[in-house]
Amino acid sequence: MMAYSEPAARAVAEEVARWGGMRQTGVTLRYMMEFGARPTERNLLRSAQFLRRELPIRIARRALDLDSLPFGLSTKPAILKVRDWYLDSFRDLRCFPEVRNRDDELAFTEMIKMIRVRHNNVVPTMALGVRQLKKDLGGTKAFPPGIDEIHQFLDRFYMSRIGIRMLIGQHVALHEPDPEPGVIGLISKRLSPMLVAQHATEDARAICMREYGSAPDVNIYGDPDFTFPYVKLHLQLMMFELVKNSLRAVQERYMNSDKHAPPVRIIVADGAEDVTIKISDEGGGIPRSGLSRIFTYLYSTAENPPDLDGRNEGVTMAGYGYGIPISRLYARYFGGDLQIISMEGYGTDAYLHLSRLGDSEEPLH
Repeated sequence: MMAYSEPAARAVAEEVARWGGMRQTGVTLRYMMEFGARPTERNLLRSAQFLRRELPIRIARRALDLDSLPFGLSTKPAILKVRDWYLDSFRDLRCFPEVRNRDDELAFTEMIKMIRVRHNNVVPTMALGVRQLKKDLGGTKAFPPGIDEIHQFLDRFYMSRIGIRMLIGQHVALHEPDPEPGVIGLISKRLSPMLVAQHATEDARAICMREYGSAPDVNIYGDPDFTFPYVKLHLQLMMFELVKNSLRAVQERYMNSDKHAPPVRIIVADGAEDVTIKISDEGGGIPRSGLSRIFTYLYSTAENPPDLDGRNEGVTMAGYGYGIPISRLYARYFGGDLQIISMEGYGTDAYLHLSRLGDSEEPLH
């Protein structure tokens, strides 16, 4: 974080307040696809000019939000660190000169790549701040009334983060010299959910093996030739998280049992309106009283979540309990949803509803 003198800090604060009060511009996915299908020099220049104005508005709003959180959350060291990242990124964008030609555009693209890297650890660092707050409040049993406000803030904050990363990622990806056929930036026009499920399963099973020494099987059902337009990265994140949770539940239930662990089942269905992916496990389910909690950021299923004071970036089987609520935001970002249905004493079904992106005319967040 850059140190500011007092007058400079005041000037930055005023500038952030001014930009945070401006109206952000919604971008539809169809527009992104049509625009990105022809990544000409002129189009890339227009895209950079748009981002140079749009990103400071979105980033300033988040910096302002981080300053006004209830229960003293804004003063936690981890939250202050995130706020500093947002202020630095705001400053980088506002100090960047007008984008007039190809060289300016390439320099701008390098700068926003740096911003994306700077914000890589926002989610775990925010989680650490929430954990610091929980400790101060005496744990989840002692939560004061109104704590839901933090959950609602985090939903908005992370949804906005998905939008910012989508805009930056799309612009950066359009510079790919040799794009895959049928891929426009981050958007795959013909994505195979079966293939994504397969890759997510391999990754999740590898982590389960590393943690427990064995991993349940995963059976995938659906049409291997079926494809639809979607953002591959988003689907991978959601699938990996859901499969990982199911593997963990089954593994822990059958670890000390003589019985063979039943497989996790993934079913891909191609509907007229949605593509639905169901992940079913026989991991014992979740009690009904706990179902509402799995979509909040204030509870974690892990006894000792990984400590992020150090640079622990390894993926573990259980962490802050953020995987499920954030996966739902990824699904909702493009008009889909995530539902979890549980049979306590038996297992859990996760239904991932995905909208077909080519049909979407709704502006994104």
